Amino acid sequence: MIPDEAERPEETPDAEEAPNAFDADVFDDVASDEEMFGYGGSEEDPSSTDASAAVEAFDEAVEQLFDRLRGNPVADRAFYTASELGNFSILWHALAWSGATSKRGLRRALRVSIALAVESALVNGPIKSVFNRSRPLVEHDHPHRLRQPLTSSFPSGHASAAVVAAVLLSESRRRRWPFWAAAGVVATSRIHVRIHHASDVVVGALVGAVIARLFKKIWPLR
Repeated sequence: MIPDEAERPEETPDAEEAPNAFDADVFDDVASDEEMFGYGGSEEDPSSTDASAAVEAFDEAVEQLFDRLRGNPVADRAFYTASELGNFSILWHALAWSGATSKRGLRRALRVSIALAVESALVNGPIKSVFNRSRPLVEHDHPHRLRQPLTSSFPSGHASAAVVAAVLLSESRRRRWPFWAAAGVVATSRIHVRIHHASDVVVGALVGAVIARLFKKIWPLR
């Protein structure tokens, strides 16, 4: 026997490496369990994914419908003009105050203007701040002048204001369809000019309906 070999101690695993190897095996097992039972933290909610896919499919379907109108000189002019008139609710304030020739007319006009101010403050303030949706991509130049908003795309303020105005302006009138027709053109114009997705317009209209209904209860027309 060689003395050096007899006195040489047996090699043992590194004290630091063994626990690390054990921990790695444990973590691998845990990760496998998460994948097996589906409770891993990185998994997306299937219902949320399905809802997003449904919204995208709806937006795309409506986009294809409006693509048939885009490029038509008459349709472009009509929708771009309506979109511009909807900025700052210019059209709705003008319609409200143009008929304010009596005390009742003045009260109606004042109610419409205040309701639109409340709608704008809510939609363009706290409601839009909750969401951060990007606006539709524009591949080509706009054929007409168009103001570009900087706020979130969701929901559409033009749509909510249009519904608020249509509800309040048409109240107690025999001919209501002109107000609703104008509201429909202004709201859908935002899809045509590619400032909003179709789902933005739908939700904006619903928000406007809620605000208008609350206003009718708080401030009834007499």
